[in-house]
Amino acid sequence: MAARLPSLNGLRAFEAAARHMSFTLAASELNVTQTAISHQIRRLEEELGVRLFVRQNRTLSLTPEAKEYLPGIRAAFNDLRLATDRLLRRDDGNVLTVSTLASLAAKWLLPRISDFQEKHPGIDVRITTSMALVDFRRDGVDAAIRYGRGQWPGVRADWLMADRMFPVCSPELLKGKKPLRKPEDLADHVLLHSSAGNDDDWRLWLTAAGLPPDLSRQPGVTFDMVFMTIQAAIDGLGVAMGRTSYVQDDIAKGRLVVPFEIELPVDAGFYLVSPEARADSPKLSAFRNWLMEAVKAKPEPLAETTLPMRRLQL
Repeated sequence: MAARLPSLNGLRAFEAAARHMSFTLAASELNVTQTAISHQIRRLEEELGVRLFVRQNRTLSLTPEAKEYLPGIRAAFNDLRLATDRLLRRDDGNVLTVSTLASLAAKWLLPRISDFQEKHPGIDVRITTSMALVDFRRDGVDAAIRYGRGQWPGVRADWLMADRMFPVCSPELLKGKKPLRKPEDLADHVLLHSSAGNDDDWRLWLTAAGLPPDLSRQPGVTFDMVFMTIQAAIDGLGVAMGRTSYVQDDIAKGRLVVPFEIELPVDAGFYLVSPEARADSPKLSAFRNWLMEAVKAKPEPLAETTLPMRRLQL
């Protein structure tokens, strides 16, 4: 015979009290009195025939049985919340939530997203940024644009674009007292770095250009976001190591120039990642198709100060 389920109110009180380790905070969260929480937990203990809390010296602790019981109860309530959220979001079929990296959003996606809105006015796009991998079930995200090699289990990964890397700077640095004319001139300029996973780019490029890789360790400035590094280069603070997706628009508009011919390929790229079960939903299919077209579109012609690129293999 199936076991009789205990009181739902008692389980809610137990989960909240165990999470806060306080009857008072649990009562505040559930909008009931502390006495009510105490009664509900006492009743739950009677139903289960198991003691759940140890109360002594105004402190609260879980019994060994409660510690074993809690993860399943917590998971059950999380499933209830997610199921309710999915039910209530059925009417939000026009809402598309996309997670991406902050720098890609700032330098590539946001300047283009108005085109998607014009073509699909019935879809409400919501963009969130995060460095962490998305938990689609937990985070309420429809799709993510992520950088890597596309080897993520359990999801659909659609290739978008690759990057190349090369130095970029303000046009002002091509002239002045110490003009940038050849790679060796970098020794006279501030190198701008990003700590967001690209901290080895300068060393790789310098090695390919035949320069001492230790040049990358000369005093410079480091930012934790790529778009901040690029903005510093635009402002003339120094020379940044650019990647195609982050700098192509600024080059096209003349805010940045490419002082040297040497560029390096990068062995990873950007993918649109989505849960396999929802990958072909109408709103996500529309966004995917638009992205595929957007990455093919060429920016405006490059500024005259930009040199033709000579690609090197690592």
